[in-house]
Amino acid sequence: MVGGFDIADSTLAESVRGGMSRVERLLHEAVESDLDFATRASLHLVDAGGKRFRPLFTLLSAEFGEPDREAVITSAAVLEMVHLATLYHDDVMDEATMRRGATSANARWNNSVAILTGDFLFAQASRMAADLGSDAVRTLARTFEALVTGQMRETVGPDAGEDRVEHYLEVIYEKTGSLIATCGRFGASFSGADPEQVAVLENVGKIVGTAFQISDDIIDIASPPDESGKTPGTDLREGVRTLPMLYELTAPGGDPRLRELLAGTLDEDEDVQEALRRLHDSVGLKRARAALDEYAARANEEIAGLPDVPARRALYALVDYVVARTR
Repeated sequence: MVGGFDIADSTLAESVRGGMSRVERLLHEAVESDLDFATRASLHLVDAGGKRFRPLFTLLSAEFGEPDREAVITSAAVLEMVHLATLYHDDVMDEATMRRGATSANARWNNSVAILTGDFLFAQASRMAADLGSDAVRTLARTFEALVTGQMRETVGPDAGEDRVEHYLEVIYEKTGSLIATCGRFGASFSGADPEQVAVLENVGKIVGTAFQISDDIIDIASPPDESGKTPGTDLREGVRTLPMLYELTAPGGDPRLRELLAGTLDEDEDVQEALRRLHDSVGLKRARAALDEYAARANEEIAGLPDVPARRALYALVDYVVARTR
């Protein structure tokens, strides 16, 4: 198992585990600062764990070239640091109190500390990216832009007359898919893979990253907390209308009572629980599952164009994992 994901080929699994260990060491080294508090605040989330999905995808993408190259490890660490930075900022915006089973940085200290720690991680990631060359810095800047505009797009909401589902899919691509697409690009390019393979793996990352968020949307509604490790209905409580909810609000044949609940603010726990019960068997959830299956099929079509090596089979399994975690 690597980051909760089973890699069947033992040689590939050993290679990826070795790479992940090197990434972990580099993450700890990268947040060392002359200011001890900056180090401690950064390690707060570095040491909290998580799936490390982004470095995992980077390392799998690197298997189509020479995965042991130092630039591969550096790029994987850079992208995980960017992800961690966004989590610090997200927790401030969401007024979250927990992150990965621990007290969030904004709750442990305050909003200013959390924001500054995120900024510190962005700065360290940019410093490391400079060692990867100007093309890497340019790509990382475009990724930063997508992460920010995705958050802006979500905060402002769709324009009048804009399709709400299409708006949401653009948000989750920018906020999640864009960074995982860069993981595929960096892993493949810094390992020396062919340009055609770099393009394929970047596109696989875009698709899988978007699918990963859709699967999270489904888990928030359908998975028991002892399986998902998350409190069901978090999105409902925070007023976030995810893909299953948007499908329910826009699809014909929906549940009138559920639409009434979703159209308002759910302040009472009994309203959240009723909405969850109704969502569990809703048209919206069925359509979201169908959309997830479509994204998985698109990812598999892209993966089919890669050389038939153990890493390609692992990518197929990774797509299956993204879907299976919602069942």
